[in-house]
Amino acid sequence: MRLHARGLPQGFAETRIGQVVTTPVSGDRSDFILYSRSEPSDCRGYLAVITPVPQPVVCAAAPVVWGVHGLDYLVDGDVIAVDPTGFVRTLYRRSSRHNFILATEQCNSYCLMCSQPPRQMDDFSRLADHFRVIDLIDPATEDLGITGGEPTLYGDRFLELIAHCKQRLPNTALHVLTNGRLFFYRRFAERLSQVAHPDLILGIPLYSDVDFEHDFIVQARGAFEQTVIGMLNLDLHDVSVEIRIVLHRQTVRRLTKLAAMIARNFPFAFHVALMGLEPFGFVHRNVDVLWMDAAEYRDELSETVSILSAAGLPVSIYNHQLCTLNVDLWPFARKSISDWKNVYLDECEGCTVRDDCGGFFQSATRLHNKIAPIT
Repeated sequence: MRLHARGLPQGFAETRIGQVVTTPVSGDRSDFILYSRSEPSDCRGYLAVITPVPQPVVCAAAPVVWGVHGLDYLVDGDVIAVDPTGFVRTLYRRSSRHNFILATEQCNSYCLMCSQPPRQMDDFSRLADHFRVIDLIDPATEDLGITGGEPTLYGDRFLELIAHCKQRLPNTALHVLTNGRLFFYRRFAERLSQVAHPDLILGIPLYSDVDFEHDFIVQARGAFEQTVIGMLNLDLHDVSVEIRIVLHRQTVRRLTKLAAMIARNFPFAFHVALMGLEPFGFVHRNVDVLWMDAAEYRDELSETVSILSAAGLPVSIYNHQLCTLNVDLWPFARKSISDWKNVYLDECEGCTVRDDCGGFFQSATRLHNKIAPIT
């Protein structure tokens, strides 16, 4: 979810979630939120109306937020939430390949480099909103992510969420980011398999081949054992697993040994993602134990990719700039940063490979790898 704008709410006391329409439509408008760049001639019957101009009298029949700016990218079919406070949140964009549902902000891990720090709060009531968003998403959407926090903390309701995606979005690939720890319970993995989603992948982090190092990074005792057994249980029940490794000082020192362990013990992995650090959230308070420039581990990264590729495992490198990688790694580098937080630095102007480069996180304008634009 992103916080986009403020307005002046009138006439409603609860959040409205609906599909965006940019021109008034006739008939049943119960799912529609009208976004008008000018004074709408008729806004009666909508869930809500948002507009950058003061509301006309005719809008008195609809909840209105006006004075909203910066939403010009909205198109018909996008899904937004309008809060009673006047905040407008974009929940789904038809034109984006990076749509996701933030299932919960609770988590049973406390990772040193978490970019979405968990909060001790009861936010399970938002599950109804997630179901509504799924109902409004365009069925032609190719990919959808579910993330957190830890989505599996919903338990049975997590399984219902996956089943609902299968029912409403049968042709949409579903990518769930989870620490995988609750799949230590074999029955939970089996029940997820029984949902039989046709295109489901679970992205699960594994940070070391040594238990106490992984546990230290995720700040949860016993997490290594739960994660490893969880992945084995998922494979036993034919649920696809992607292994994700965030690269920083604590993971790089045994990176090649971790690669060998993955090649030996998890040959079933659908994909292995080697991910650059996003300088956000907990990273700043743990920067001394985490940060290292990509130049310091580029050779270890080349060896790691070689080990995994030789084992027949698909490998990708995320969140890295091409000029920070050895040339042998370029074929594995992906443009992975979500479009709404992807930027390039002034130094990137004139770089001959910029169009193929993944760029930077918006939060990385100060803390980032040393770059040498290729000219």
